[in-house]
Amino acid sequence: MTKMLASVVDERELELAIDAGVDIIDLKNPRTGALGALSLAQIHNLAARCAGRCPVSATVGDLPAEPLQLTTAIRETAGSGVDYIKVGFFSDDNLTACLRAIAGLGEEYAVVAVLFADLDPPLARVGEFAAAGFRGIMLDTAGKGGGGLLQRIELTRLEDFVAEARALGMLNGLAGSLQREDIPRLIPLAPDYLGFRGALCERSERIARIAPHRLLEVREAFTLSDGQAGQTVA
Repeated sequence: MTKMLASVVDERELELAIDAGVDIIDLKNPRTGALGALSLAQIHNLAARCAGRCPVSATVGDLPAEPLQLTTAIRETAGSGVDYIKVGFFSDDNLTACLRAIAGLGEEYAVVAVLFADLDPPLARVGEFAAAGFRGIMLDTAGKGGGGLLQRIELTRLEDFVAEARALGMLNGLAGSLQREDIPRLIPLAPDYLGFRGALCERSERIARIAPHRLLEVREAFTLSDGQAGQTVA
């Protein structure tokens, strides 16, 4: 069953997401980039407040493909008490060196790679991420104003991406300005999770506050889509 990930920025949003039954809490600062990071102190506080009620991931920020900088950020973010550390790869520049450096961390930390559908993602190299010990991989969008994931990449390519990640034993997810209406189209691909931020917020603006009614609408869309999928299988 596909789970729901919600990106939150503070204690209020964290509690709203947990109360709504969100499956994974993602700690991110949408004001500072596609994978903008909260401060380590904020991450630590929010992970502690979650207190094991659901898994927590955190982004390390929009960092360059520099091995030492990435490995340092992974260690520091992991030390804040989160379950998953998300690292963005905005191109395949220096990718081999980065994967080699991060490979040494795979057994100790649950690192999730994030690729970007609007930046010519290295989808042919998904197997290399698995070989480097990444616990998971997801496909997102870097630009948040030019259409969502389904406007940036064909549904068949998403299906192939999910299937390959699953075959490699990797946790997999799809995100990128997803809207409630996208859920019925993506659930049949059976990704492990779908990630949301803007669709949960007032005026659908990712830098605005999460609106409780929008959060519940997206959560209910998961329930409805899962039920319809079950009826189709039956």
